[in-house]
Amino acid sequence: MELFGYFLLTVYVGGLFFITIFCLMQFHLLVNYKRNEKNQTAPQQKADKNFRPKVTIQLPIYNERFVVERLIDQMCKLEYPKDKLEIHVLDDSNDDTVEIVAKKVAEYQAKGFNIKQIKREDRKGFKAGALKYGMQFIDSEYIAIFDADFLPEPDFLSKTIHFFKDDKVGVVQTRWDHLNQDYSILTELQAFQLNVHFTVEQKGRYQGNFLLQFNGTAGIWRKDCIETSGGWEADTLTEDLDLSYRAQLKGWEIIYLEDVLAPAELPAEIYGLKSQQFRWMKGGAETAKKMLPQIWASDLKLIEKFHATSHLLSSSVFLFIFLVGVFSVPLVFMLGMLNVNQQFLGIFMIALLSISVIYFVANVQTAWKSESTFKKVLKFLFLFPVFLSLSMGLSFHNSVAVLQGYMGKKSAFIRTPKFNIVSLGDSFKKRKYRNTKLNMITILEGLLCLYFIVAIFFSIQSGITSMLPYHMLLALGFGTIFYFSIRHLSVHEN
Repeated sequence: MELFGYFLLTVYVGGLFFITIFCLMQFHLLVNYKRNEKNQTAPQQKADKNFRPKVTIQLPIYNERFVVERLIDQMCKLEYPKDKLEIHVLDDSNDDTVEIVAKKVAEYQAKGFNIKQIKREDRKGFKAGALKYGMQFIDSEYIAIFDADFLPEPDFLSKTIHFFKDDKVGVVQTRWDHLNQDYSILTELQAFQLNVHFTVEQKGRYQGNFLLQFNGTAGIWRKDCIETSGGWEADTLTEDLDLSYRAQLKGWEIIYLEDVLAPAELPAEIYGLKSQQFRWMKGGAETAKKMLPQIWASDLKLIEKFHATSHLLSSSVFLFIFLVGVFSVPLVFMLGMLNVNQQFLGIFMIALLSISVIYFVANVQTAWKSESTFKKVLKFLFLFPVFLSLSMGLSFHNSVAVLQGYMGKKSAFIRTPKFNIVSLGDSFKKRKYRNTKLNMITILEGLLCLYFIVAIFFSIQSGITSMLPYHMLLALGFGTIFYFSIRHLSVHEN
């Protein structure tokens, strides 16, 4: 029993160590973000109205009946010369989206827009395959890519295209904004996390001269950059991250524009969120497995390699969060038997402190600009512990994705359905594309909630309450994810 106890302790401390190192790497990005706040290192190149090269907009879609019309409408509102703009709807749909797109494309063709619907025989390679297939139809040097839920402002190209006057620039990435952040607690928490990525992480990497990423949408590529970097590949579920790293290893530069916003719809129901998380987590692991050997064999500086490693292994944090949570229950009752002073574990509180400061800066000081300071602080004090709890609740789901990625298990590109949820009055209930089956992961999430509830009960009964708050967060997180998974289950599709 004592040997088992030391095994639990070793795994537990090892998991906390990994999480802490990751959080400290994130904090270093925050240092870079704040250090250069006054002396911006981002390009200050003025817009050049005379620089209007031909641009192709690629819109990769699959079964987007609820949002595809507004997507095409918004693309045709872009303030750019018609003779310099072509729009390609890369339509892999197999439902009535095909007819909706055909009608909309015909409408704008009649108005003089260079727009076409591009179909292929199958979905081979999913989004990466569609982008690769679409390259043969492009007659432009620059390619802007938008997912179906994005609605860029009309001046998007005017604010971005001139950065390509620098021949070293291969990609210009902009910041995601949120159309429906206030819709529910799920959308609030997603925005809460994404605000960190698109401020501290992306800008921190950019200003630290570290490798960063194209986020799959709301950005522009130089066609030559795509081609010389090996093109779109479908061997990972995060083709955007993969190509970003390959391009930068080839010497291309990615420009990140924090002040140019591209609004998008956040997943409003739990299965959309889960499918998105699964794709990001599994794809991140696949890309890490593929690219880390190349990163460490490259001529990058050591600090660049460390940050690239932290970036590519970020999805793996959920695996350690899950292991630490599960192992903490038996361990808390065995620490006394092992004669271990629990105070030494307090050193790992630095991880919580680091991440709390990062989220405070990204949201309170940066993203939430329209509210009073008092209201923003109160909002943060509520959202941050809830965010931690739900992140823990997603840890099992995301760990499965990460393990599948490292093990090389192939799976389909599961799209994140969009329902045109913008205002509080909108609803995704009784709409097509909703999940209809209760899967084993959801059942196990319910059982994990019970596991931590039992741990809470025995902690109170025994008086060993050192981890009681932690187990309460875990029970709340798994319970909330399980609750939403049941509540958002569709009995039938319309």
